[in-house]
Amino acid sequence: MNAMSLAQRMTADEYLAGPEDSRRTELVEGEIVVHEPGKPHQRAVMALLRALDAWVLPAPGRGQVWIPLDVRLDDGNVFAADLLWYAPERGRDDDADGPPYPLPDLAVEVRSPATWRYDIGAKKAAYERSGLPELWLVDTAACVVIVFRRSSPKAKRFDVALELTVGDDLTSPLLPGFAHPLRTVFDA
Repeated sequence: MNAMSLAQRMTADEYLAGPEDSRRTELVEGEIVVHEPGKPHQRAVMALLRALDAWVLPAPGRGQVWIPLDVRLDDGNVFAADLLWYAPERGRDDDADGPPYPLPDLAVEVRSPATWRYDIGAKKAAYERSGLPELWLVDTAACVVIVFRRSSPKAKRFDVALELTVGDDLTSPLLPGFAHPLRTVFDA
């Protein structure tokens, strides 16, 4: 299914005030983008969710991992990354009564054929402008994970870029001790 962008532009406040839809939507550069993920997308999301959960749950102080939550980046962008990880000191408040949620420490976007151009283009740029510490772009078609991160909290832009393939382990300085073999993410 192709992504559908609605012609009328709106602000983040207008988007967040609207009704929740049963379809997946995000606000990208002021336009609502509708997409439905396919099976390769969902398999990759589930594999990474299980891996991150297995790292977070056994030890206190490893933060929280979430499936899509509306995160307002600026007046034209409200994203719901496929996975979000919050460091313990920045974790989402369980008593919060709704969106928008704070910018995570790590966002994971998994390729959907209809929305990949947004993930690698406008969304990556908006995450970078907003100060996201680390972004994983999971390309299920090429069996590659592109990692963008800041070398330090003071770095103004993503100044580290890595391309990991099936034989590599996915790691992050944000997640000490986390190492996940990418072959399990891309296995059918």
